[in-house]
Amino acid sequence: MSTHSGSMSALVTGASRGIGSAIALELASRGVKVALHFHSNSALAEAVLATLPGYGHGVFSADLSQSTGAVTLWNKVSASLGKIDILVNNAGVFVDHPPLKSSLEQWQQTWRHTLTTNLESPAHLSLLAGQAMMDREIADSKFGRGRIINISSRGAFRGEPDAPAYGASKAGMNALSQSLAKALAPNGIYVYCLAPGWVGTDMAISHLQGPNGADILAQHPLGRIATATEIATAACYCALDAPAAMTGSIIDVNGASYLRT
Repeated sequence: MSTHSGSMSALVTGASRGIGSAIALELASRGVKVALHFHSNSALAEAVLATLPGYGHGVFSADLSQSTGAVTLWNKVSASLGKIDILVNNAGVFVDHPPLKSSLEQWQQTWRHTLTTNLESPAHLSLLAGQAMMDREIADSKFGRGRIINISSRGAFRGEPDAPAYGASKAGMNALSQSLAKALAPNGIYVYCLAPGWVGTDMAISHLQGPNGADILAQHPLGRIATATEIATAACYCALDAPAAMTGSIIDVNGASYLRT
């Protein structure tokens, strides 16, 4: 554990539910001050805020599907917390748009919405974070100057036939993470990427209870899908404990449901 985690601050996007809220809770339990980003549901975000141990946490709204959303969010959080040591790019959208069943207008709109939310906004936040972190003194040689954790998906590797924009955005997230890792490592800023499969969030549970539920479970040797807490544990490890030599890693957290070499 970093000896300085008690004085650290983190921004977690998409933190009002699911994986994001679990990551926020895990970081807060390690003494990190957390900025919880949400898009529109302030009640959900406030409910998550109320569960966090420690003090100094806050909620911040921004629409990351808009080209200005990332800058707006960064400025709000920076003004409130002063510095951000850890950035977790978790917010994302998954929209079905099967290639042979979508109109050109639907297709184009979904690509724009998905890529802005899932890839461009994380890229903008990462730029702002990296530039802000670069000017700091290294307080902890193991931790470095700062860390960026990106939440990708196994869909980047296995393909998403009904949501190709999602699959492409997550493949882009992987490439972004690796490019940033190489660019930022000389300045002591480390980048890690997690690629979960199915996770027990509200959205996933509705699919598991639907007609494809048995097929989804059959993909998982564990006999179950991952929990949000399991993803959060891995994210928190990357945020606070992972060695610098792991920067640039894309870490599968899918319960052996999709194996790659």
